[in-house]
Amino acid sequence: MHNAKYILFALLIGFTIGCNNQKNPSVDDIKIALETKRFEKDFFQLDTNRIDVSLKSIQVKYPDFFYEFTDKILGLGGIDSTQKIIAIKKFRNDYQSIYDSTKKMDESIEKAVKDIKKSFQYVRYYMPSYELPKSFTTFIGPIDAFAYGETGGSGDIITSSALCSGLQLHLGSESTIYTSEIGQQLYPTYMSRKFSPAYIPVNCIKNIVDDLYPAPSSRNSLLEIVVDHGKRMYLLDLFMPFEKDEIKLGYTAAQLKGAIENEGFIWNYFTENNLLFETDQLKFRSFISDGPVTSEFGLGSPGFISLFVGRQLVHAYMKEHPTTKLEELISLDPKTILSGSKYRPR
Repeated sequence: MHNAKYILFALLIGFTIGCNNQKNPSVDDIKIALETKRFEKDFFQLDTNRIDVSLKSIQVKYPDFFYEFTDKILGLGGIDSTQKIIAIKKFRNDYQSIYDSTKKMDESIEKAVKDIKKSFQYVRYYMPSYELPKSFTTFIGPIDAFAYGETGGSGDIITSSALCSGLQLHLGSESTIYTSEIGQQLYPTYMSRKFSPAYIPVNCIKNIVDDLYPAPSSRNSLLEIVVDHGKRMYLLDLFMPFEKDEIKLGYTAAQLKGAIENEGFIWNYFTENNLLFETDQLKFRSFISDGPVTSEFGLGSPGFISLFVGRQLVHAYMKEHPTTKLEELISLDPKTILSGSKYRPR
């Protein structure tokens, strides 16, 4: 049976399938103000002959993000001002070519902002008390500046007042920066194929979800992790009903179709091998993290299969309990969701 499923995954061709079939609310009348700031444009126009003056002008223009960038993203917090200026000048010179590569991204960034604002309308509809970021800031950080979230990693972050997108990880999957030997050592193809501008909105809204729903203090068993991931994916579906499912999950279209076709097999594998209540992560790590494939399911399967399974499980629960409020769903015990979902895929 396992070999037959392996072949299924390997031969599937892709198309997009949605699992969120509920009617989307009308949000067109919800007003959203989101200021776009292009930090990288100001930064790479620094006058290095008058670096002190130039840096002060940027600091005035970006009073919050300037320190976020220099101290955290560049990692220069705690060093003296002279060494900090030397490091900033070096970074600017070393990354000039990457900045040049972003000069053709204006249209893509405008589209990303449009999608983020659309998502904000849904966030405001479902979570009216949540304070949305007031600005969207683009920047260029170190190529290895990769931030891990609860459902995946990216070069995009959230601060106290802004969503911020690291364009160094959105140059397009075919960029030689990623396809080079050094680039592949940092980001194998299964990661770098997601380094396109199309992933900016999803990465940003995933950061919103993680901000809304901080990681539980305890997630020990596979079921607890799967349900946690499913809750986050459910929120993402509500906030981005217009986005392609494979973008939200980070799968290829073929991988998504394969997961749907093999949903029953995946779930049976978990249950028949007594994995749902297993707490030894060495036994299920491949299911809860990104990778080129899930080795247990063979060629063509996606990594991070917990995102798909959790999403299906939580959607099944909400189909059975449609009046459940989001605040209630977020706080529900994983076992309650499991039993209440009547989830029995075939």
